[in-house]
Amino acid sequence: MTPPPSIPPSEPQPLALTPAAGETHEPGRLRIYLGAAPGVGKTFRMLEDAHLMRRQGVDIVIGLVEPHGRADTAALVDGLEIIPLKEIQYRSVTLREMDLDAIIASHPAWCIVDELAHSNVPGSRNHKRYEDVLELLDAGINVMTAMNVQHLETLNDVVARSASTQIRETVPDSFLRRADEVVNVDITIDELRDRLRQGKIYAPEKVEQALANFFRKGNLNMLRELALRTTAEQVGTAAAEYRRIQGLEQAPIPEKVMVCLSPRPGMERLVRVGARIAGRLATNWFVVYVETPDTDHRHGDPEAFARLEEYQRMARDLDAHVVTLKDKRVADALIEFARKENISHVVFGQSARSRWDILLRGSIINRFLNEMRDTTVQVVPVQRERK
Repeated sequence: MTPPPSIPPSEPQPLALTPAAGETHEPGRLRIYLGAAPGVGKTFRMLEDAHLMRRQGVDIVIGLVEPHGRADTAALVDGLEIIPLKEIQYRSVTLREMDLDAIIASHPAWCIVDELAHSNVPGSRNHKRYEDVLELLDAGINVMTAMNVQHLETLNDVVARSASTQIRETVPDSFLRRADEVVNVDITIDELRDRLRQGKIYAPEKVEQALANFFRKGNLNMLRELALRTTAEQVGTAAAEYRRIQGLEQAPIPEKVMVCLSPRPGMERLVRVGARIAGRLATNWFVVYVETPDTDHRHGDPEAFARLEEYQRMARDLDAHVVTLKDKRVADALIEFARKENISHVVFGQSARSRWDILLRGSIINRFLNEMRDTTVQVVPVQRERK
């Protein structure tokens, strides 16, 4: 079942109903159109909403739009004011970039900026286009922009492994958290692949290669889930912040799972247990390792280091967020992380230490239980692998 878009196409709810940006000294508002992959219709949807806002009398311009040869998208550019691109000389070639200064001088209420993850031509004032957008926002100009989920910094490596391709252009997650609204533009996997076959995304000679690589069903399903989860997390964060400011009771916090990893043999069982719990709860989960100053497995214990890397690789393959923390005290680091991420379920491995050693030096699990009384803790027996 395809989840409905966050704003129905027939009834967009433009943020432009707020006062024009030029009339206040407040920072501009940011709306991001987020998609799972190229071709889902982010730019098309953004331009549709822009036309509706223009009919409502909103002062909106195009700073930059990339139709990518798609006739239906290019048709929507007509009727909207366009700020001409700026020509930049680079290595005897004339290239064109968004004219940031001209937009700020014009000071529209809203500006459309496509291809958010784009890297600007060397010699531009900013290295990345999202930095241009930040300048527009600081100038009090509202911005509509679009990006694909694989360009988020923290998801980049996960997508690169799944898609077997290197994605060089990224946008920091902090930029997404800056957004006042994230619109998830979503279509079914079969519909997206059909659009690819029809030549609506790439040139015909690239279609078969794309279907066999980035546009594989498995990869697209993962990207679609990431886009939906990212949008849901942003909505939840924004709602919690609104409730905090208004002094309202907070909504129930979604369940989150944390697996506490060590380089001991047999820890793959913990990873599997954590994955099963997260699967039942349909939630995010973390695999966390705490590195202390006196541990150097890479050089002091190569076998332990190899095991740790294998556990972390396995966790990533099971869609966990793998995190390495650094602290003198393992318990302090785990407790702080659990509080920060609102962890509800924690999986520990059974300690390999003797009871006498635990009595003398204390137990990480006992310390965690004392500090995190509202967290469900599961201790999993871990046996050494037989050689």
